[in-house]
Amino acid sequence: MNQITEPNAAARESGAAAPAPFFVRGKLVEGAEVRHKSRDLGVDFVTPAIDLDALVTPRTEPGPLFDVPLDEILDFLVASGEAMKRDEKGYLREAIERISATNVLPRSVIEANVRMSAEYLNKSMLLEYAQQNLGDVKLLDGWVPRVDSAGRRSFTRAFPSRLIHVLPGNSPIVSVQSIALGAMTKGVNLFKMGSSDPFMAVAILRTMSEVDPNHPLPRSMSAVYWRGGDEAVERALYRPQYFDKIVAWGGGDAINNVIKYLGPGFQLVSFDPKTSISMIGREAFGSEAVLDEVATRASSDVGMLNQEACVCSRVLFVEGDRQQVDSFSARLQKKLVERNAMGGKAPPLPRDLAEEIEGLRSMTDDFGVWGAPDGSGLVIRSDEPVDFHPIQKTANVVQVNDLKDALKWVNVATQTVGVYPPARQAELRNGLASGGAQRIVRLGDAGGQSIGAPHDAMYIMHRFVHWIVHEDGLASA
Repeated sequence: MNQITEPNAAARESGAAAPAPFFVRGKLVEGAEVRHKSRDLGVDFVTPAIDLDALVTPRTEPGPLFDVPLDEILDFLVASGEAMKRDEKGYLREAIERISATNVLPRSVIEANVRMSAEYLNKSMLLEYAQQNLGDVKLLDGWVPRVDSAGRRSFTRAFPSRLIHVLPGNSPIVSVQSIALGAMTKGVNLFKMGSSDPFMAVAILRTMSEVDPNHPLPRSMSAVYWRGGDEAVERALYRPQYFDKIVAWGGGDAINNVIKYLGPGFQLVSFDPKTSISMIGREAFGSEAVLDEVATRASSDVGMLNQEACVCSRVLFVEGDRQQVDSFSARLQKKLVERNAMGGKAPPLPRDLAEEIEGLRSMTDDFGVWGAPDGSGLVIRSDEPVDFHPIQKTANVVQVNDLKDALKWVNVATQTVGVYPPARQAELRNGLASGGAQRIVRLGDAGGQSIGAPHDAMYIMHRFVHWIVHEDGLASA
């Protein structure tokens, strides 16, 4: 897996349209009636025609998981994870082949995501996640009693919802995370897969059906594909009589498309477009060894998943003089190139963006440019953030005299902030939070995750359920 430079080329050049079957309420649906193109690469794939009626569980019919104990759900998820590791039917191997044709991620990265997906289904970790999100997991299994300070008695339950998940195509592991959280909250779940990955969710659900085809978990799940914005599908499904919430991941167009369907009784849980940054103090220049370590950590935050994920750093604010910041920029570029041995080069930058960046090379008073726009690793040094979106292993290093000077560029679209040295996190975190940032980590740890921590400024499971209260008057009555 580690020898691949352009790992998806053979799959893309075959010319064949990969079949992308559906999974509808516990059953596989195959067919090739509709032809689609993947968003980023324009690769064809074919799907069955959508049966809209089959995707809807009537509200008069309780969801299959509504009354299944959480412990039983967790045991099934664990068994599914073990089945994914064995992959006896080859569903995941097949998904890897097909995602490699439609997705910009190198095959080795896709394979690593699939391995992590199986490891994600860990009982103790999932239980800890639920506990952190909800405070008391008993709320998922029944009505939890309470008597308040005025003597009023009530019962509260985190009641299952009917959810549509608009999945992103930039990371296959999001499929297993969404399936697991949807299962633990016991809802009815419809997954709209992305065109860059219309395979992973179905492969997972097919594997779960092999564990037990009659289990309520796979029967509570559907995974299909339609082109985002297809009003014939969305006007029919995005209605409160069928679903309670839409869980939307994606870019601005995807989120804006969903918003127009919102109304009373139909809510949005939005993982909207985010960017991440790094903040590096002058302590990085304490020695050559320290500078090398800092550049390595920064390259990890920039280059993971070939900069496809929201957590990937795009702008790095570096405290120091011009010579210091340029030395860091040159070293960062070399570290990004070195990472290619682990995951392969990213695709080259779009031609218009590459030409714009090449034009910056001659503006030596304002910009510094290291590397080439070929996906191997590129660094641009500037006095303020560039006016384009750094992608495909492109890092924008911004020189600042003080890290607090960078706070003016933090906003509600700033997701993760990696800080070096760690001791300076405390002095920056209030300013970062006030500006709108949602997550602060040590430099190099953007890809890590505290179990059950908020994501995009929310507890996900808390948002997935309906919070229902049964009030029963005075306890003494």
